[in-house]
Amino acid sequence: MIMDISTTSGRVRAWLDMHLVDHGAIRAVYNNFYDLGGGMYRSSQPSPAQLRKYREKLGLRTVINLRGAHGYGSYALEKEACEQLGIALHDIKLYSRTPPEVEEVHAMDDLFKSIEYPALLHCKSGADRAGIGAALYRILHLGHRVEDAMSELGWKYGHFKGAKTGVLDFFFATYVARNAKSPIGFLEWVDTEYNRLEIHHRFREEGWASLIVDKVLHRE
Repeated sequence: MIMDISTTSGRVRAWLDMHLVDHGAIRAVYNNFYDLGGGMYRSSQPSPAQLRKYREKLGLRTVINLRGAHGYGSYALEKEACEQLGIALHDIKLYSRTPPEVEEVHAMDDLFKSIEYPALLHCKSGADRAGIGAALYRILHLGHRVEDAMSELGWKYGHFKGAKTGVLDFFFATYVARNAKSPIGFLEWVDTEYNRLEIHHRFREEGWASLIVDKVLHRE
């Protein structure tokens, strides 16, 4: 349920929630903002003030919220700010500790094809969900190699493959290993061979220690 900010008290609760509960105070200092090229940017959850800045400086037309619609004050304030600034807001929920659904990959592809640019994609901290969103953007929209796009899941953004969020790296690495055997397009692999549950189970059971793909990645 979206937080009600139609009253003064509701707005105060939303601002306190954004800054204290949802870590907005940290994001006000460092918002993990990067240019992906082609008119797309990635960041942590933007505040209304940051959205106004991006609208003025970048001409921002679209925001892709990878947290989905949620009950935090930051979302209610973001939704209001986008409406006031004439920015299209698209809510799609990705997850940081499970591989993406096939439908989620296609939903992102459809968005990249249909939205107005410049655009911004974000999650909460700009590390994990923004990372996979950024990688998918580079692969599906810019045509970059998966091996290169995987750099969007890196330590400099606050993402670590040794943690549970490493399942996102594992998803792409599984494709890289398969493609090394015989070439197959990324979306073709997603549609015809990708088994989300199997990859999730393998990662939980094996982690990176027994993944032969590391050798493949090191050769690239």
